[in-house]
Amino acid sequence: MYDAIVVGARCGGSPTAMLLARKGYRVLLVDKAGFPSDTLSTHYVHQHGAARLARWGLLEQVIASNCPPVRGLRLDLGYFALEGSPPPVDGVADGYAPRRTVLDQILVEAAVAAGAELREHFTVDDLLADGDRVTGIRGHAAGGAAVTEHARIVIGADGRHSLVARSVQAPAYHETPALTCAYYTYWTDVPMNCAELYPRPDRMIIAAPTNDGRTLTVVFWPQAEFHRVRADIEGNFLKVLDLAPGLAERVRFGKRSERFRGTADLPNYFRQPHGPGWALVGDASYHKDPILAIGISDAFRDAELLAEAIDGGLAGRQLLDDALTDYQRQRDEAAAPSFGATLQFAHLQPPPAETQQLFAALRHNREQTGRLFGTLFGTVPASEFFAPENVERIMTAA
Repeated sequence: MYDAIVVGARCGGSPTAMLLARKGYRVLLVDKAGFPSDTLSTHYVHQHGAARLARWGLLEQVIASNCPPVRGLRLDLGYFALEGSPPPVDGVADGYAPRRTVLDQILVEAAVAAGAELREHFTVDDLLADGDRVTGIRGHAAGGAAVTEHARIVIGADGRHSLVARSVQAPAYHETPALTCAYYTYWTDVPMNCAELYPRPDRMIIAAPTNDGRTLTVVFWPQAEFHRVRADIEGNFLKVLDLAPGLAERVRFGKRSERFRGTADLPNYFRQPHGPGWALVGDASYHKDPILAIGISDAFRDAELLAEAIDGGLAGRQLLDDALTDYQRQRDEAAAPSFGATLQFAHLQPPPAETQQLFAALRHNREQTGRLFGTLFGTVPASEFFAPENVERIMTAA
């Protein structure tokens, strides 16, 4: 009998398993993949995510993986660009874009080091239940016979198409259908010293440095264009890069090092993340368009919130169901600003006139530009930055 079974061992599951195991709980962590392995991802970790890695004692391993720090951000609007650095979080000033082969392996190893039992290449076929309460899982290793395992709580960290969420019929809310489709690839010999964003009408380009001297480039189109785009991925990709001439020139002097990867399966939703004997975290819990690359950092945040809630319930400090209700409330409150900002960017349309005026006023104000970026990426409360007195200061200074 386990205290917790975690289904899915990537950015939501492994940290949850690690944090529970560090608290002394008996945890089983399963995943149908083996590690290290890749997965579709913009794989950026913003400052608030990096601060959690530091708190968990894992940031140094990311740095040691030859993943460069990213402190500055450049938002190129075409007619001018905004540059700045989001304020640090708990002394951590840099973001990072580690490959998922690197990051997920670090997280899995940390969960095992904390005492969690790991089963790779293990497929969960069904959940066990006693009445309406989930009590465990039924599954099998590759080529193996079916086995059952029981736990006080089963945690679904198994992504957008979560079997756990589907099995318990977790209700969805704040749903918005997919707005974009995206393809990405990697290049060598492309100079890059910050993360770069290029919003263009019906397009978005993102570029950032990652492991081993490679540069990640991502292009977003309206979701309806997916079939047209994938008919000639490279041609359509390079055509969009031409909308950012400076980046396009650097890319063409470099060399593409990997194939293109992409998807149009980018829905936006929250799911009720708990019920009798079960909980959800990561993309199984809520998902948004990756256009601002916030998913990993949010998964880290929610892993902490969920582990604290489960500990409170299993340790008897409060009823588990009440603790998980608090987890949902805290998650929703924390996620709301970035969820809204993501949807605005994912519509791939120019910002409203008043926002364009604010951007123009920020053009030579690097400090306040950094704080604006902080509202997008979780280091500055939006209510603080957009307070009338602060906006007035920005406009007056301009």
